[in-house]
Amino acid sequence: MAEKNIDNYLDSHYIHRSNWLRAAVLGANDGILSTASLAIGVAAASDVREPIVLATLAGLVAGALSMAAGEYVSVSSQTDVESADIEREKIELEETPEIELQLLAAIYEKRGLKKETALIVAKELTEKDALAAHIRDELGINEISQAKPIQAAFASGAAFTAGGLLPFLVTLFLPMKNMEYALYGFALFFLIVLGALAAKTGGSSISKAIIRITFWGTIAMGLTALVGYLFNVQLG
Repeated sequence: MAEKNIDNYLDSHYIHRSNWLRAAVLGANDGILSTASLAIGVAAASDVREPIVLATLAGLVAGALSMAAGEYVSVSSQTDVESADIEREKIELEETPEIELQLLAAIYEKRGLKKETALIVAKELTEKDALAAHIRDELGINEISQAKPIQAAFASGAAFTAGGLLPFLVTLFLPMKNMEYALYGFALFFLIVLGALAAKTGGSSISKAIIRITFWGTIAMGLTALVGYLFNVQLG
């Protein structure tokens, strides 16, 4: 019963959400920002709806696929590194078990245990599962931090699509007059909601998240609109 309560307590910490939350927030933020910025840039250079809608849809589809693929490749690279380190650790445990034991004890000693206590802890953990102890304490890999490529790719791609759909709907239904300003206003609103939800889910400061996301969102969309105005390409 006590063990179950401990597990429930550990699961209540926000760090358990870090992997999927990071990918989801990054995907949704990028979906809103990049799609809205693209739409604003085209809207600043055209008075016709069709090219704006087409460019926004193309950006949405390409961005979602690119986001998912990029996340999968980058996290898979991390997984490859982790796997290589684990295999190397297996060999070291087989060939030099005493050195590995002393190394584990030294790690615990650095964390504040007395030398004798550190050695006792290292021996007991080695007897239970030597590889698991070294993976966790020497390599710093655990269930929370361990890379999950499929999960990260799906979260990023789905979140980008959800985020990108919001400015895309704006290009479909809002009046063409001052479209770029409407896109900016709605995108900023979407980003603020996203920042607040992400901060609440992650247990961090909502106000800091909103200020951060508003600042960088304004810069990105403002610069894109400036490009559209400067070139003023008549797309329709």
